[in-house]
Amino acid sequence: MSQESVLIKRLEKELKRYNKVFKEVADTTMDKGVSNYPVFVAHQQDIALGIPLIDSDRSGTSWSYNITTLEELVTKNIVHTDKLKNFKEVYKDPVSFICLFVVEQKGATFIFYPYHSDVK
Repeated sequence: MSQESVLIKRLEKELKRYNKVFKEVADTTMDKGVSNYPVFVAHQQDIALGIPLIDSDRSGTSWSYNITTLEELVTKNIVHTDKLKNFKEVYKDPVSFICLFVVEQKGATFIFYPYHSDVK
């Protein structure tokens, strides 16, 4: 198994562990009118993006997680304004899916991961 697939497996395991936390934070982000596009940043190095939510050193996880929004991603030119429409078209329902911006040494990508059915 490649190192990349090991990292993704760990990420999936951690998402299951923190599913309820992510759901509550996403719901609060939307309910308080902060954004209709909550995005969780999964990273393994220091990153100046969003608000820290789970620190890997303190929690014993492989990944640290921050909460941000599409609006911040646009402000910081991570999502360019000319790609905004495309992003919104592929963005999955935040009530049912976690939107993850996974930042690795090789680059970054967006992943949509479903909330578990037992999380409401």
